[in-house]
Amino acid sequence: MTAARKLRELLASEGFLQAPGAYDGITARLIEQAGFPLVYMTGAGASAAHGYPDYGLLTLTEMADSAGRIARTVKIPLISDADTGYGNELNVTRTVREFEGRGVAGIHIEDQVMPKKCGHLDGKEVIPLAEYASKIRAAAAARRDPDFVIIARTDANAVTGFEDAVARANAGLAAGADIAFIEAPKTLEELAAIPQRVKGPCLLNVVAGGKTPMLSSEDAAKLGYRLAIHPGACLGPVLMGLDASLAKLRGVERPAATGAVGPMELFRRFGADEWDALRRKLDAGQVAAE
Repeated sequence: MTAARKLRELLASEGFLQAPGAYDGITARLIEQAGFPLVYMTGAGASAAHGYPDYGLLTLTEMADSAGRIARTVKIPLISDADTGYGNELNVTRTVREFEGRGVAGIHIEDQVMPKKCGHLDGKEVIPLAEYASKIRAAAAARRDPDFVIIARTDANAVTGFEDAVARANAGLAAGADIAFIEAPKTLEELAAIPQRVKGPCLLNVVAGGKTPMLSSEDAAKLGYRLAIHPGACLGPVLMGLDASLAKLRGVERPAATGAVGPMELFRRFGADEWDALRRKLDAGQVAAE
């Protein structure tokens, strides 16, 4: 049975699904050994594993290769972040084929302008709805295995508002996506409204320290979400554990970490401030040249 077929069967079952985020073979193995039925490859974690913040700096092949390593490490299905699909409809077509060919069970594609940002950062931009729907249509048409799962993600809530985000989620489903993913709902009211107003299965992104209020799995299931991804389930604890272990090795007293680390704090560990400064410098140079 293919990984995509396994994922389809899980989605057809009654239970609420959770997919902790992995970024390499070690974290994927631990998730499988903990008894989870599926795993999620986090784009933020994959970026961090390459030494970058989640600023859309990884290429299609880097992301697909990372997902392929995870997919061949575990027997449970893998859902992967596939960013914006890395271009137009032709690029999206290749994206689906690259991930599918590596044994990935499903991917999500979003409507951000390239290069994208983590969904819980400010300053995002989205492409027009018609362009987004066309990319989802291309993704659905490109799959060679009809079981391969396409997830339509929209980041419009932070840019054009909640009503547009719901419209885009429904447009993604109408274009052939199997699941809708509205990123970064800001209130409990928005969280509750999404499964009621979206005309298909809904995915919830659980980001500690992000823009979305935290929900328990039980509450998410009661609201009508079909599955939840937990991108930071491994990355945050690994960083905190290694910080403590390395401090102890050096003989340095280090206070115990408390509370969730927000996405921007995390990305600063991987050079976000330097990349932000470079962008400002290059933007200023462009203005001066004009």
